[in-house]
Amino acid sequence: MNVDLKLKGGRVHLPSGPAELDVGVSNGRIVAIGGALEAGETIDCTGLDVLPGVIDSQVHFREPGLEAKEDLESGARAAVLGGVTAVFEMPNTKPNTDSAEAVQDKLARARDRMWCDHAFYVGATNNNAERLAELERLPGTAGVKIFMGASTGDLLVSDDANLARVLASGHRRVAIHAEDEFRMQDRLGERVPGDPSSHPVWRDDESAMLATRRILGLARAARRRIHVLHVTTPAELELLGQNKDIATCEVTPQHLTLAGEEAYPTIGTFAQMNPPIRSGAHRAGLWHWLNQGVPDVLGSDHAPHTREEKAKPYPDSPSGMPGVQTLLPLMLNHVAEGRTTLQRVIDLTSAGPQRIFGIVGKGRIAVGYDADFTVVDLKARWTIEESWLASRCGWSPFTGMQLTGKPVGTIVRGNRVMWEAELANQAIGRPIRFEAVEFG
Repeated sequence: MNVDLKLKGGRVHLPSGPAELDVGVSNGRIVAIGGALEAGETIDCTGLDVLPGVIDSQVHFREPGLEAKEDLESGARAAVLGGVTAVFEMPNTKPNTDSAEAVQDKLARARDRMWCDHAFYVGATNNNAERLAELERLPGTAGVKIFMGASTGDLLVSDDANLARVLASGHRRVAIHAEDEFRMQDRLGERVPGDPSSHPVWRDDESAMLATRRILGLARAARRRIHVLHVTTPAELELLGQNKDIATCEVTPQHLTLAGEEAYPTIGTFAQMNPPIRSGAHRAGLWHWLNQGVPDVLGSDHAPHTREEKAKPYPDSPSGMPGVQTLLPLMLNHVAEGRTTLQRVIDLTSAGPQRIFGIVGKGRIAVGYDADFTVVDLKARWTIEESWLASRCGWSPFTGMQLTGKPVGTIVRGNRVMWEAELANQAIGRPIRFEAVEFG
């Protein structure tokens, strides 16, 4: 069989499990798995593992309006250097992505500048609630995002009446930042100036649990599927596990890797994010529920700020940290250290996003699917160095961390956009397609 591209000699992770065979690609799609293949281009993957392309379903790339922190090009460059083939980008930019015009503006900005495939969330507001059914159906749109608690930007829908209006408008799964704004306002006095370890005291477990309980009740009343982002408490995961008919959820590598007892004394405000980095006991609880199968996806919540902003004394320092480039390396290291399996990581970063968001043509290595591959060396031992980071913010909370397992190549629709830390000559990212948009 003649093909455009052949991935040769790798350990390929198929839906049925890993197998050492070749994969053939033509016109950007997988056309053959195994067999005799004659190819115009061959990529030697001997000794490497070929995973389905990693999808990061929560990033903040800050463009338009906040380009000093990040832009679509630099964020996507960081993504593919970290083995990520597709991203969902969040709406809290300036202006907010809360209209058809704002979505079209982002899509236009992304064309020929983003290295990976992409989709953009529409932000829910008290003013656009009745238009969301139309906005969620726009091509290139990942769906609707609700901020129940204030974070970076001014998107906020905090009260039950307006949340119900948002949930009543449309049909796609709605992504939720679940922190209770009313409790957090009441607890502002818990913040200790100059002490970022008070951040999880202010934005406490109950702030998260209250919001998650509220949105589950509202979602049931509206008969609307929801997706709870960046869950940080074991109690929430236990509750969400009891409501899988209507709710899916996400955890982040940051919350699986960092613990407040170590992070706040060592890196201070650079560990500050929303919801917060919590205790080692919280981290252990997240791992328990991850290995029980409750989280559906892994998102980086890549949310960069400049060093100067992050160095401000707490609570004047902004919340958020970069993470798209380190998402997969951190998880490969967790696999190497026995905390989870590679199969589980694949489910969280490819099959899971495809399943819950209805992505067309991505999420598995199978004939007919987009030729998206993340090629990794599971045995590589290396250290995260600042020179490797591509985010415009220029820093990471994981700089200096020694890891086992490294992304070697990122292939998007048959295009080798990164290989051994070198980028291709041209950015070829295109909008992601969704069943709900393409087929109603």
